[in-house]
Amino acid sequence: MDLQLTGRVAVVTGASKGIGLAVTRTLLDEGARVAAVSRKSGADLDALAGPDLLHVAADLMDPAAPAHAVARAVEAFGRLDVLVNNAGGPPPGTALPRFGFLTPTDDDWRAMYEFNLFAVVRAVRAALPHLLDSDAAAIVNVSSGNARRPGPMNVDYNSAKAALNNLTKGLSEEFAPRGVRVNTVSPGPVRTPWWTEEGGAADILAGATGSDRVAVLERVAPEMMGLTTGRLAEPQEVADVVALLASPRSANTTGAEFAVDSGYLKEL
Repeated sequence: MDLQLTGRVAVVTGASKGIGLAVTRTLLDEGARVAAVSRKSGADLDALAGPDLLHVAADLMDPAAPAHAVARAVEAFGRLDVLVNNAGGPPPGTALPRFGFLTPTDDDWRAMYEFNLFAVVRAVRAALPHLLDSDAAAIVNVSSGNARRPGPMNVDYNSAKAALNNLTKGLSEEFAPRGVRVNTVSPGPVRTPWWTEEGGAADILAGATGSDRVAVLERVAPEMMGLTTGRLAEPQEVADVVALLASPRSANTTGAEFAVDSGYLKEL
């Protein structure tokens, strides 16, 4: 299926690995031009180098970074049609999961909201003047199934993602009538570096459950989280949905949330 993204310009945050890398690769494959935003590049992102890819080195914990990234994209490609707010999860220097409400401090809460909510607010604010000039504009916010399954693990992260879901709906109500569709993709656990890197979620859960990294990824986490498919999702499976929502083929889809979560969410 032609997603009609040829020549479109997208900004993708958190683009150097995991879901963001898969989104960047997919949009490029569909003919889009992509400004890939991350603190630093990496071998996998470098492998995509070409005239349709711009890497923007930016730390989204810096309040000026989202506007800088948008400006660089417009400077390089002359327009903006798609904003994918993918960066999120543990702020730089933070490891998740964290257990219990009393564990995160005020500083932890501030950092979590800075990375998972305020950076999105700033990116949308910077992008909207350009998106409003597009004939097929789209914003896709990458949230989490935990936004709708609150609990005592990662309570600050879950709360920030719930706020992001609310923001998405509000943005859609205001700007979809003006031609900017806004949707959410909510992954469950995805086999990304957040899980697989040394000291990441798999290692933390292994320590908490008396297991090991491989067992956590293959069995313990899917069982603990009640994953209907029995496995963590792959980044490409999330990226495919993001690309469809970014596409003009989804011209009448807005204010919606799409779960790519291995059956994690059970609620109607």
